[in-house]
Amino acid sequence: MKKLLLASTILLVACSQAKSPADAAEPQPQASETAEAPAKPNITSQDLGGGFYMLLGPGGNIGVSTGDDGVYMIDDKFARFGQEIIDVVATLSDKPITYVLNTHHHGDHSGANVEMKAVGATIIAHDNVRSRMGISYMNEAFGQKQEARAAGLWPTLTFSEDLTLWFNGDEVRAIHTPAGHTDGDSIVHFVGANIVHLGDNYFNGSLPFVDVDSGGTIQGMIGAQQTAYDLSNDATQIIPGHGALSNKAELGESIKRLQAIHDRVKARKDAGESLAAITAADPLADMTDLESFMKKSDVIKATWRSLGGSK
Repeated sequence: MKKLLLASTILLVACSQAKSPADAAEPQPQASETAEAPAKPNITSQDLGGGFYMLLGPGGNIGVSTGDDGVYMIDDKFARFGQEIIDVVATLSDKPITYVLNTHHHGDHSGANVEMKAVGATIIAHDNVRSRMGISYMNEAFGQKQEARAAGLWPTLTFSEDLTLWFNGDEVRAIHTPAGHTDGDSIVHFVGANIVHLGDNYFNGSLPFVDVDSGGTIQGMIGAQQTAYDLSNDATQIIPGHGALSNKAELGESIKRLQAIHDRVKARKDAGESLAAITAADPLADMTDLESFMKKSDVIKATWRSLGGSK
């Protein structure tokens, strides 16, 4: 596979924020939450050791590498949290944010790109991320048109397959995983630190969102998780796109669950059942407790479409 090698001392120069389904699903403040109470931070950090952190809060999980070369971030949530993310990172490192890699194009993972560029960061992503940001499309899963995003949000350094960045004394590999959550996904492996960031190819503790309208498939998501699993050992810290910090054992259970979803829907589809009949049969009844903004019917439909079924 092609690989772009970057030395940490070399600077390579090669949305309007669309409201995403994840954004719409965020809980809203209650009237009882008065201004008299101290404001709670939206963004908090979890120390992973060795200069690595995970930033939590609304939107996708952020991975942060700090060290002598600067700060390398994986994803950057929504635009409205851009300054808060910058402020939190400043408590973790006195170095600038040098690079931000978007694991895919959705606004809850790339929405603060403008804010990160403003402090000097180079935005990195797979070629398809930049392409997807520049087009409008209908998201059939949610019945929403996703508008093209402003050019200022687009990544300025893209790669076609894999990318390796030697940064903060570590080998950092971005690995394109085609047709998973979307067609532009990357998983990021901090080799020496033994940390893997999966982006939205892994929803820890909830049903997956397969964005078929952005080139995603459940088969590709299974493949992406298997790639990360094969890179991991029992000590690997795994950052999901959403949910708590995870590990290889939990990821293995997720792979089994995704495969079960695939197999159950496929068996019924191959037997000639319609999407409506499969949904009514509730083949994911044992996964009800994993429903969040994605419901079982949504996952069945995405799997049906991944298998070639019509909208």
